[in-house]
Amino acid sequence: MTKRLPCSLTAGLLFLVAISLSPPAASQGLAAEPGKPAPTVKADRWEPAIRAFEAKDRKQAPAKGGIVFVGSSSIVLWDLPKSFPDLDAINRGFGGSQLADSVRYANRIVIPYQPRIVVLYAGDNDLASGKTPQRVVDDYRRFVDVIHGALPKTKILYIGIKPCKARWKRIDEVREANRLIAEFAAKDPRLVFIDVDKPMLGADGMPRPELFKSDNLHLNAEGYRLWAGLVGPHLKEKPAHGVQENPDARR
Repeated sequence: MTKRLPCSLTAGLLFLVAISLSPPAASQGLAAEPGKPAPTVKADRWEPAIRAFEAKDRKQAPAKGGIVFVGSSSIVLWDLPKSFPDLDAINRGFGGSQLADSVRYANRIVIPYQPRIVVLYAGDNDLASGKTPQRVVDDYRRFVDVIHGALPKTKILYIGIKPCKARWKRIDEVREANRLIAEFAAKDPRLVFIDVDKPMLGADGMPRPELFKSDNLHLNAEGYRLWAGLVGPHLKEKPAHGVQENPDARR
């Protein structure tokens, strides 16, 4: 005759089974402090945009060895075919992003194309959010490390943080971040800092209004013509040995 287990023992066994089958909090990205509930996972703000890029690539993959533009809204809004009609330029900007976001997604929206040149504009939103100039340059260095860790021959052009009337109160921070990045870039021939500060200022020392949209933050067509003239000469250099091989692709 089969004996029934006491209800309390049955409940205890079921609890142990449930615990053994459940993944630990750490594996779910949750790290709770003792005595505190595990934090909830927040949806990644940029994941839909990144997945849209990946879906587009699956339908028609861009040629490797070209030029990738990445960064915040100043990249998103740039009509690259109009500015650079003879170049294989890939736009992978996602508006409102910061430098750390370009670092996080570089393995998905930059490195797969094995570009010979990467053009980066970010840092503007970082300072506006309260980050320091040193934090901006630290994130820039992380971006360089990620790209050159996979593609050591790739040239990285950094467009300096632009002066604009909408964020003029932060101009000292803008110039300090630009100074730090320019100093770092000067130590490596694969890095180029493109100064847009002086060309975007008028005789009065203030941002030229004819370069901006009505929000005094984003560039208009004239502003992008100016940027294209500053960036364009750096995009005409051809790679010495063709497409680079990503070391990770062999693993």
